[in-house]
Order: sequence, then C-alpha cells, then structure tokens
Amino acid sequence: MMADWAGLKTELARWMDTGRTATFWWRDDDATAPGPRLERLAALSGTHRIPVGLAVIPGRARDDLGAALSAVPQLKMLVHGHHHRNYAPAGEKKAEFGAHRPVPDMLGDTAVGRETLLARFPNLALPIFVPPWNRIDPTLADQLSSAHFKGLSRYGRRGDRPPAQNMVENNCHLDLINWRGGRNFIGRTQALELLINHLAARRTGRADHGEITGILSHHAIMDEESWFFLAELFAHTKESDNAHWLTINEVFRVPE
Repeated sequence: MMADWAGLKTELARWMDTGRTATFWWRDDDATAPGPRLERLAALSGTHRIPVGLAVIPGRARDDLGAALSAVPQLKMLVHGHHHRNYAPAGEKKAEFGAHRPVPDMLGDTAVGRETLLARFPNLALPIFVPPWNRIDPTLADQLSSAHFKGLSRYGRRGDRPPAQNMVENNCHLDLINWRGGRNFIGRTQALELLINHLAARRTGRADHGEITGILSHHAIMDEESWFFLAELFAHTKESDNAHWLTINEVFRVPE
C-alpha cells in the first residue's frame, strides 16, 4: 500500500494507543548567507511554529547571517563542518571528516568550526556537530566531546553503540532531496514511507524509541514540491494531538 497522509494519521493514532507521543525535529543544511530561500525557510518555520536547526558552514558564513536570523523564533545554528571541503580521493564518497586525514587534524578543524560559529553568533549557535555529507570517521566521532561538542547529527538510524560520553546523537531519517535523480524532491509517497517506517520502527522497538524522528531539508536547492511537502507535513502534524516538534535545545539536551 502506498504511503499517504492517512497512513501517517494511522501511525500517529497507534502511538496514541501506546500512551506515547511521536516526536519530530527539523534540520536544514548548508546555510552560508541571507537570501530569498533562507527567508522562505524562516517564514515557514514561523508560520507553523516549527523549531529548526540550521546547519551553518563556519568557514563560509557571512557576518550578516546572524542579523537575518536573530528574530526567527526557536531557530538555532549547528556547526556544519569547517569549510564543507571534500578530502575524499577521486571515486570515493565525498567527506570532509572521513577516514582520509589524521584524526588530530580533523579534530582541530572541528574545534575551529565550533569556536568560529559560537563566537560570531553567540545567541544562535549551539555546540552540535553536523558533518558535511553526513559522514564522519568513527574515531573522530568518539572524540568530539574533547572539542567541547555536546551533540552529533548525521543521517540514518544511530547505531547500537551508545554515543561517546557526554554526547547526544540525534540524526535525520527523511531527506527530501533525490541526490541521484536531479536533486529534486524524492516524491510524497517515498517521503511518507521513510517517515512512517521510522515512526513505526520506534514504536515497535525495531529502532531506538528515544531517537527523535528527524526531517532533513536543504533550502538552497529545494524545488517547489519539496517546499509544499514540508508545509503539508507541518500542517498535518500540528493538527494531531499526538505529534510534537521538539526545540533544538530539547533534541540535544542543551539548557535553554
């Protein structure tokens, strides 16, 4: 059966039958500068009152980004690597923090990225690391707390191994972009299948119940269908008594 909005409503009702609330969070990647697309994201967040974690590239972020976003309720910046530069050899999947460089060098870059973003945007930035292309060397991930990070976010269900000490990992499970098919919207059916499947896996114990279901967008390249789906998703979940969008501080257990 193809996934549709009725299917999401049914899954949320099943959560209600268990006496639990389905939790969601929203992350958007690759922010560097103000512009019409970022304004659209901010307006969508404000209209539906959905908190957003904006993954900002520290080495490319413009100074006026802070002023453009300071009035957006419940928006927080996350540390999106350092320069979003690919170090992987030709033919391998892109990565800035993959297993292609010495871990001490990469750890130093993560620390510079964190210090840069928090110093420039102290009222917006959080010490949460989002590796470019969602790829990070496991050894580096285990050492992020030594660079004063409090959390990590990538793509896909987090593994069975617990996060490193003093770290919170919450990933995204639905990426709206079809990266292999022209970078357009993946389609409503596939998007809802991914969303419902993760919720069902959490509810039934096939996935970690505590890992919040994450939605990943990319404002700079999204087509109209992607924007429309996001608005629909926000409207449907806001209408439900059993769906709750967490603030970014709540997702990563960072005090307000």
